Amino acid sequence: MTINLSGTPTALLDPLAVEALRRRMTGAVLMAGETGYNTARRLANRRFDYRPALIARCRSAQDVALAVTFARDQGLEIAIRSGGHSVAGHSAGHGVLMIDLAQMNQIAIDPALRVARVGPGATNGELVLAAQQHGLATTTGTCATVGMGGSTLGGGIGWLIGRFGATVDNVLAFELVSATGELLQASEHEHPELFWALRGGGGNFGVVTAITYQLHALGPVLGGPVIFPLAAAAPVLRSYCELTQSAPDELIVHAALTAIPDFGPALIVQPVYSGADLIEGEQLLAPLRALGPAVDLIAARSYADTYMMLNPPIPPDASSYDTAYSLCRPSDAALDELLSTALDSPTPLAVVNIHQVHGAATRVAPDATAFALREPHYAVANIAMWVEGSGAAETAWSLEVQRRMAPFASDGLYVNFLGDEGEAAVRASYLGNYERLAAVKATYDSENVFRRNQNISMR
Repeated sequence: MTINLSGTPTALLDPLAVEALRRRMTGAVLMAGETGYNTARRLANRRFDYRPALIARCRSAQDVALAVTFARDQGLEIAIRSGGHSVAGHSAGHGVLMIDLAQMNQIAIDPALRVARVGPGATNGELVLAAQQHGLATTTGTCATVGMGGSTLGGGIGWLIGRFGATVDNVLAFELVSATGELLQASEHEHPELFWALRGGGGNFGVVTAITYQLHALGPVLGGPVIFPLAAAAPVLRSYCELTQSAPDELIVHAALTAIPDFGPALIVQPVYSGADLIEGEQLLAPLRALGPAVDLIAARSYADTYMMLNPPIPPDASSYDTAYSLCRPSDAALDELLSTALDSPTPLAVVNIHQVHGAATRVAPDATAFALREPHYAVANIAMWVEGSGAAETAWSLEVQRRMAPFASDGLYVNFLGDEGEAAVRASYLGNYERLAAVKATYDSENVFRRNQNISMR
């Protein structure tokens, strides 16, 4: 065994085997100390300072197959990185072989068929911008820098979920490399059980190398943030719930409780109305705007411009500790406690993000895809960020928020928001789909090669 710079044991790699892998791959293969290694190993959350034994910067499905086979031959655990935003830090690890998919970011759009074939390293924002060039869109996550691979495999909730369903509801096919290094196609007609499992089951079944999405025609939308002082947010939160619980499919309204430079603690309400009649959208949003926000930036824009305007800012070199929970039809007491937790934040970098899930996505049967959380609800994430210091106070706040909101929380949580809560939380996220997922796992990855994820137990 050797010791890496963090003091974590790593496997002693055969240099001849590494060199052979380098000769066969079209992408780079990096080890500690080599140019590009430190940049490639970094994740979005700097709290995770991992040093992989090897980084395979794949450029093709064949590269991925070579990397998977090498990892198995060398006894290395595999970590898969598309955008590097895994809440639990699963995208890397000490002593692992990190399969880096960032360079597999090609986007090919057929505007006539309204179909996009997308590499897993393409980001949410890149797909939104590419589709906009053709007047098209599909549901992606809300953060522009998150990779489409991880975003999709967890389910995919975002601004268009009410009108077009979750991201997985718009997937037509996956290409992936299996645990044995085989290239597979999964769709309704090929490996249909695998196709079912990939639509929400995470990275448990292989390394996805391409995803085909259905796109939809989409003209200008009505959207943008309205901002209220956090101290006066209680009635606004109640109005927010009234609006979202009666909203049509075309209207999604997320919210964030945080601090804004030169403004202070704030409640940011973020509507996107994607219907054809923007006058109807204006009427729907009129009660919200009548509450007298300090800032009102709602306007008609292209979907891409609105999406990028609402992209959450992430300070460079920030670390974070995230917890999350679900709320179904929150009571006034729940909203009061939610607001209180935000007011108790020890840092202006903390964010309480409220994601609305309703509409088309909630009319899909829970067992139609692995993504099972089909009841209308709010997925709430408590993101405690820091740039300097140990993060102890910030972490304690995030955990305390989770504890305080537990009495109000609903069963299950969006799997992409899970941290290291363990198997019970993973089971709860999949509701009645867990045993079926375990059966698919046993078929396609019986040795649990792909275990650095929200892992499906085959016990």
